[in-house]
Amino acid sequence: MTRKQPTPHTEKIGSIAIIGSGIAGIQTALDVANSGFRVHLIEEKASVGGVMAQLDKTFPTNDCAM
Repeated sequence: MTRKQPTPHTEKIGSIAIIGSGIAGIQTALDVANSGFRVHLIEEKASVGGVMAQLDKTFPTNDCAM
């Protein structure tokens, strides 16, 4: 008689709150969400993106930031 191996528990328990929705906050929220946790992204302003959302061009490539 062979024993059935238990299946690993893949659902994560808990959640994380990330304060600030700039580039780093958004990327962190995506990484944590992809690992299976619930994410609460908290921003005090009306829009996300932080300072990057206010820029027209980025250094050093001069690409459009939008």
